[in-house]
Amino acid sequence: MTTTTTPTDLTAAEASLSQGRLPRWSTPATVAAVVVLGALAILVLDAPVPLVVGLGVLALLVALPALAWVVEGRRRANDRMWTVLVTIAFALALLPLLSLMITVTQNGLARFDWEFLTTDMRGVLGEGGGALHAIVGTLIITGLATVISVPVGIMTAVYLVEYGRGRLARAITLLVDVMTGIPSIVAGLFAFALFSIFFGPSVRFGIGGAVALSVLMIPVVVRSVEEMLKLVPNELREASYALGVSQWRTIVRVVLPTAAAGIATGVTLAIARVIGETAPLLIITGSTNILNTDPVDGRMSSLPIFTYYSYTIPGVPPEFGVERAWAAALTLFLIVMLLNLVARVLSRIFGSPTSR
Repeated sequence: MTTTTTPTDLTAAEASLSQGRLPRWSTPATVAAVVVLGALAILVLDAPVPLVVGLGVLALLVALPALAWVVEGRRRANDRMWTVLVTIAFALALLPLLSLMITVTQNGLARFDWEFLTTDMRGVLGEGGGALHAIVGTLIITGLATVISVPVGIMTAVYLVEYGRGRLARAITLLVDVMTGIPSIVAGLFAFALFSIFFGPSVRFGIGGAVALSVLMIPVVVRSVEEMLKLVPNELREASYALGVSQWRTIVRVVLPTAAAGIATGVTLAIARVIGETAPLLIITGSTNILNTDPVDGRMSSLPIFTYYSYTIPGVPPEFGVERAWAAALTLFLIVMLLNLVARVLSRIFGSPTSR
């Protein structure tokens, strides 16, 4: 027995599917109404801002699911409620970042000029001076830390994914996990103790800071590269082995190029992770007011150290030192943002065509 569907039945089915839906403008309109009422409460009734924000969030959590319950049913009401909760959580996570960006930008622009970027603090007691020595020191120390960490991290990750079996691999994984959680000041103490054996307790130079930062950077590189190598399909390895290619050539010619986008992104983010560290550099690199480009001879300044001393020991009058501290913080913030943009660009360049 066959049944036929008439146009009338199709129209009725389409109508039943389209009924019971809130219009698209309902959510923006509800949010706008809550914002307007909150603004009126603050301006007219002089209500506390935290109280108004809390009541507004509660109103959204009640109003949108209630409207959905009446019009769309219980399932869509639950969906609306969880959507509102996730959106609020995202906004709460974004607020500190926006506050940080606005605060650093507003306070740092006063001294963020060409003089600040091209001069050091030689002979400067009050107004003037710049952070050229700190910028160059940061780039040198971080660059050396990258040269130390990236080969070690990549080769360790390759061993764990491609070769590691048994107790040794488990021990290395445990050590990497432990290194990931060590405090940064412990890395500085390790570098200081290491170089003090050979150069005495008064040792202060840039290469020591690079070693300390590499201790913090290596586990990040290992973990990121390890995860990227695990994402390479085993079919690519098996196809290479079927053609008679040795394992190490397969790793070099197939596995690493396939994971190049993720590796480049992970390394760049690891650099951004350690470039703002202060405690290790306070211990092993020290501070100086002049430009020093030799990492193995004498103290070397960096942007975190320059910011710390400019804010804690601003000099007389103190406002000039505080302005330099905020400008140095803005410079470091821009460098970290640039590194994140570079990570995205590298991901697009080295990524597969399907991921672009």
